[in-house]
Amino acid sequence: MDKHQQQQLSLAKCSRQKYSEWIFRDVPSDITIEVSGGTFALHKFPLVSRSGRIRKLVAEHRDADISRVELLNLPGGAEAFELAAKFCYGINFEITSSNVAQLCCVSEYLEMTEDFSKDNLGSRAEEYLESIVCKNLEMCVEVLQQCENLIPLADELRIVSRCIDAIASKACAEQIASSFSRLEYSSSGRLHMNKQAKREGDWWIEDLSVLRIDLYQRVMTAMKCRGVRPESIGASLVNYAQKELTKKSSLWNPSSQTKVDLISTGHERLVVETIVNLLPVEKLAVPITFLFGLLRSAVMLDCTIACRLDLERRIGSQLDVATLDDLLIPSFRHAGDTLFDVDTVHRILVNFSQQDDSEDDMEDASVFESDSPHSPSQTALFKVAKLVDNYLAEIAPDANLKLSKFMVIAETLPTHARTVHDGLYRAIDIYLKAHQGLSDSDRKKLCKLIDFQKLSQEAGAHAAQNERLPLQAIVQVLYFEQIRLRNALCCSYADDDHKPMHNSWRINSGALSAAMSPRDNYASLRRENRELKLELARLRMRLNDLEKEHVCMKRDMQKSHSRKFMSSFSKKIGKLSIFGHSSSRGSSSPSKNSHRTDSRVIERTCASTD
Repeated sequence: MDKHQQQQLSLAKCSRQKYSEWIFRDVPSDITIEVSGGTFALHKFPLVSRSGRIRKLVAEHRDADISRVELLNLPGGAEAFELAAKFCYGINFEITSSNVAQLCCVSEYLEMTEDFSKDNLGSRAEEYLESIVCKNLEMCVEVLQQCENLIPLADELRIVSRCIDAIASKACAEQIASSFSRLEYSSSGRLHMNKQAKREGDWWIEDLSVLRIDLYQRVMTAMKCRGVRPESIGASLVNYAQKELTKKSSLWNPSSQTKVDLISTGHERLVVETIVNLLPVEKLAVPITFLFGLLRSAVMLDCTIACRLDLERRIGSQLDVATLDDLLIPSFRHAGDTLFDVDTVHRILVNFSQQDDSEDDMEDASVFESDSPHSPSQTALFKVAKLVDNYLAEIAPDANLKLSKFMVIAETLPTHARTVHDGLYRAIDIYLKAHQGLSDSDRKKLCKLIDFQKLSQEAGAHAAQNERLPLQAIVQVLYFEQIRLRNALCCSYADDDHKPMHNSWRINSGALSAAMSPRDNYASLRRENRELKLELARLRMRLNDLEKEHVCMKRDMQKSHSRKFMSSFSKKIGKLSIFGHSSSRGSSSPSKNSHRTDSRVIERTCASTD
């Protein structure tokens, strides 16, 4: 409050110094005007000859011979009144874009119209506004800046609306001219648009960034109605947001941990919500990185739910162009929460899946007739699946990440989205390594997400030796590796029949050289196949024996004392090792129907383990 009083006193002192330079010094003053802390010792005659308001005040107090008048809430304050007083005294001054809005408003307040004097201040200011300002975009922007402190009177006088319409019309005309300048004839004589030529019709973007958010919103709305390109609208929104949201806070730096200034939070929240409402409906009108930046700001500033859901929907519609850094949205809730906002990412993925389904329903019948994975929707699905797998691997080490949240992210996309499960297997392996306290049932539930048939040879080899996986999962990996080897062997036989001199091929454990004879190749393949079958048989027998042993141990614990139980346990352990060794020798010559037998055993094993 003290600071405000000091400003008023300094303004009043400055006003007295200014008007003393042009006021009549040889005629004593007969009226004193007080305006916003400023005091003007003037003369009634020049004022009442131009101002209807002052004429009425003097007439109402004719008997009392009024000598002091206070003008409350005069638009523009002492500075604007000084210009109006100069006009009444016939002192020349220049009307510019920086004072025309004040002159229009103060002339309306003082009733300086044609009813009281010809060529009065109101008509002069209006003429300048219409003939000069409204034909120049930069001047319109400057006038709108002056109107920020003159609302609502500036709105009632249509100063704001006229400037906004002029800006929108000028920007639209500039873009049309720019489009025509990029037209050129091709070699065939046809007229086409040169897309590589630089667009020069968007120079106004930087000028509009100085406006206050409410006036900027009105300008953008008018531009949309006029048909300005969505890309230009988007570029203006990006420029405005970066200027407004990076002035006092570090919202746009996800790695920064500085707290937001509570004083500016309300303004920044308003800016974010307004910009989201102004976003064009067209896809890719603004970069997806900008949308993620807005979403981070909306979450941090606690914007409305509608604002955040709108951003999540827009991001979901173009998620295939996002990067891993975009998805890593920090969690701003409390200390015990996860490092990253998993719930928001899940909603974005749901929006992507629903958008993908709706687009598939609207496609032509030819899309359904073709199962090609290279259609646009399928390509986007594959990109997002890879992105999600990388995201899962990034958040998996978080100790606070619950299994349910990890699984819901992995299960959001349809099963056909992943052609290869290497990324998903890597993410699950990282999660198992970081959460070693998971129960067996949770580990089995997690590993059911992996289709072991879709693992590459390298991933399959790693999974077969991964002690963190449940035994059931390891058996499945070995089984599918055996099937893959058998299929490769069958294909190689067919190739040998038609092209016996072909180059080498790679099967599981290594590359077979083309320099080897067909008989050596066949012997090597049979040896590999036999070794895999032996390993599978050993694991199968060991699993069955462990299940029997588990039943016997439970029975012995219930019936026997500890000493008898230990004796029985040692005998059974010895018998198990001998049985496993003999079973290995007995299974060294697999039968012709081993593939069918292995399938049945695996099915029984999976069923019993579940």
